[in-house]
Amino acid sequence: MTTVTARRVPARLGRFVLRRFRPPLYATYALLWVLALEGSAVAATGTAWRPTGATWVRVTGVVLALLFLRMLDEQKDLAHDRVHHPDRPLVTGAITAAELRGAMTAIAVVATALSAALSAAAALLFLAVLGYGLLLAALERLSSAVRDRQLLGLAVTYPVQALLGAYVYGSLVDAGTVTADWRGAVLLVLSACVFLHVEFARKTAWEAPPGARLYSADLGPRRSAAVTAGLAAGAVGCEVLLCAPDGPPGLLPCLAAALPAWGTLRFLAARRGGWPMATATGFVVATYLALALLAVWRP
Repeated sequence: MTTVTARRVPARLGRFVLRRFRPPLYATYALLWVLALEGSAVAATGTAWRPTGATWVRVTGVVLALLFLRMLDEQKDLAHDRVHHPDRPLVTGAITAAELRGAMTAIAVVATALSAALSAAAALLFLAVLGYGLLLAALERLSSAVRDRQLLGLAVTYPVQALLGAYVYGSLVDAGTVTADWRGAVLLVLSACVFLHVEFARKTAWEAPPGARLYSADLGPRRSAAVTAGLAAGAVGCEVLLCAPDGPPGLLPCLAAALPAWGTLRFLAARRGGWPMATATGFVVATYLALALLAVWRP
C-alpha cells in the first residue's frame, strides 16, 4: 500500500502544480522578468547582451523559488481556505502537507545546486529567498495583525520578491558581468513597481466579496486605484531614467503605460467590479518584453 501511494505522489504533485501554480503564467513571468532585468543591466554597461546558459539557470531558479513559495502559501493559508475556498487541493485532500513539504525540500536542494553553479553568492541569495519565505510563514502564525491586515502583510511579504530580484542582479555582479551602480537600484525599483502594480490591481475592487482580502477594503476603491496607477507611473519613470540616453527608440518601453492608464479610466468609470486585470497583466508583459528586446537591440 505504501509503495502504491508513493507512486501516486508525483501525479498528485503534478495536478497541484497545474491547478495552483499555473506553469505557463508563472514561467512566462519569470522568463520575462529575468530577461528584462539581466538584459537591461548588461546593456546599460555598453556591452552587447544575449542570453547565455547562466541566464537560463537564473530563470529556472526564479521559477522554482516561485513554486516553493506557492506551496508554502498553500499551507500557510489552510485555515482561511477551509472556510472560503473549500475546493483547494490541500483542503480536499488531493495533496497533503507532507507531500508539499517533501516537494519543497527537493526544490530547495535542486535549485540551490543550480545556483551554486553560478557562484556561492548566488546560492546564498537563493537560500535567503527561501529562508525569508519560511520566516514569513512562522510570523503569520504568530501575528494575527500580519495575517489579517492586508497592507501590513504586504509590507512584510514583499521583501521576498525584492530578494528574488537581488538574486538575479547579485549573481550578475558576482560573476563580473556587471558592476553594481545606481542603475541596478533603479532596475530593482522598476521591478518592484511592476510587481506591486499587478498585486494592487488584483486586490482592488468596488465591492469586497466575503472572505476576500483586498487592499481596497482598507484604502477604499479610489485610493487603491490611485496607488495601482501610481505604481505603474513609477515603473515608467524608472524606464525613462534607464533608457532616455538611447534616444527616442529607448523610450519605446514607456508606451506600455497606455495599458494601466486605460485600466484606471475603466475602473473609475465602471464604479463596480474589479480592476481590469487584462491591462495589468498586459503591462507586465509589454514592459518586460520591450526592455528585453531593447537590450538585444542596443549596439
